[in-house]
Amino acid sequence: MLKPLVLCLLFCISVAPAQQDTTKSVLGPLTALGTDFENSLILLQNRFRIDHQVKEITMVFFREYGSAPVVLVRPDGSKIYQSQADDERLFWFDSLTYDMIKIKNPMPGPWQAVGDITPASRVMVISDLQLHGEPLPEMIFAGEILKYSAYLSNAGQPINYAPLRDVVSLKMQFLSTNNPDHHNFAADPQTIASFEDNGKGMDEKPLDGIFTGQFNLSIAAGQWTPTLVLSTPMFTREQHGQPVMLYPNPITIAVEKNSGEAGYHKLLIDGDREFVDMSTLIIDGKIQFPNGDIQNFSITEMTTHARQYLIVDYEYGVFRIKITAFGNTVDGRDFILDVAQFSFLAEEPLPASVENIPNTEPVPLVSIDSATYIASQSTSDNVAPITDEQKMSRGTLGTLIVSINLFLLIVGGGLIWIITKERKIEVTESAVHGAKDADSGVFDKLTAYFTKLKVVKKGKQDKKDKASADSDNNGIADPKMAED
Repeated sequence: MLKPLVLCLLFCISVAPAQQDTTKSVLGPLTALGTDFENSLILLQNRFRIDHQVKEITMVFFREYGSAPVVLVRPDGSKIYQSQADDERLFWFDSLTYDMIKIKNPMPGPWQAVGDITPASRVMVISDLQLHGEPLPEMIFAGEILKYSAYLSNAGQPINYAPLRDVVSLKMQFLSTNNPDHHNFAADPQTIASFEDNGKGMDEKPLDGIFTGQFNLSIAAGQWTPTLVLSTPMFTREQHGQPVMLYPNPITIAVEKNSGEAGYHKLLIDGDREFVDMSTLIIDGKIQFPNGDIQNFSITEMTTHARQYLIVDYEYGVFRIKITAFGNTVDGRDFILDVAQFSFLAEEPLPASVENIPNTEPVPLVSIDSATYIASQSTSDNVAPITDEQKMSRGTLGTLIVSINLFLLIVGGGLIWIITKERKIEVTESAVHGAKDADSGVFDKLTAYFTKLKVVKKGKQDKKDKASADSDNNGIADPKMAED
């Protein structure tokens, strides 16, 4: 990462004209103590002097990455801290690498900055900060990609101070002129480029003081006002240029679809010869087939005619073509054009039986009796003519259809009823058998009980009979038996 440095951007809002000294050094209201002016001032022990004419000053201090904000010491020894910012007399913006401070009515005299400031740090006197860019071409197109470079100046002198890029943001905007005759009428402002000095993208060399941007003119054609915007955390400046005309993209794409014999679609790429030198046109693009396959292609043939490319017709559906065109305008300027995506639909051909029907004049309709027509057809086919009794009226056919459906409904309902009934019978029989089994078990128990009673009763009777027989044999009558 770039070594942090210290930078002071100073803007005099109001200066007492009566006290102006025309013989004063070019240093203006800010003087570095003990040094000479070299478009930037090397700090002597981080000290600098503010002139008494200054009513407002904006300073930017670069410091070590992640270090604490700097502390400013006034000429009387009092200190200014970042926490004292009130956004009325003191404005303070701090980041990881720098502090931007704006003070109203600063105390004249020698000041000092205290912080992690390197010995190579410098103070710059900025009296008129401007962004200078290359003039835009007279003929530019919608969809064109342009390289655009610009540099910053201070009082007309270029600024080579690399740390400035961390503070200043540069971009290009196009503002619509709201001409009702053009397509960009009432269009919103369009940011078409941001400028960098980091050696990336189209920037050739990092930290050389040249800011480079890539224009992306994918906006509506029409009249626009180019505007350079210079922004810092505390102020923004705009520089408006002369209106320019953005012409429609001069490259057109068309296609001749496969007729069913060649097996190819013919892609046609042409340019508006009022603007484009067709002999210099080069095409680079890609084709997306309906099944998602991607095919890259290029056309480098030098000719004044439209460029052609054959696309294999092996799939039905939507084909999408995206191309970038390289070439020269009629006045010799090189261009790069991003052409809008082109698509077409390849439809499946109709069946041959339909396509081969000759396109003849319609035959007038002739009224003919149905019986006569049927009789003639039957005669030509050697089939016996159909009698009136054999003809079936539309009402009879409807009745027959309804009867068949009703019959099927009845048969189906009957089958369902029978199946349901059989299941109920099976359930009932199983229940009855279960009940019979239960009853038979109770009956067996009752039979055994009564049989046992009968045996007991018989045993008692046998005992009585035996006792009666014994008494008869002994000639002694039992009184109880006699009474009985």
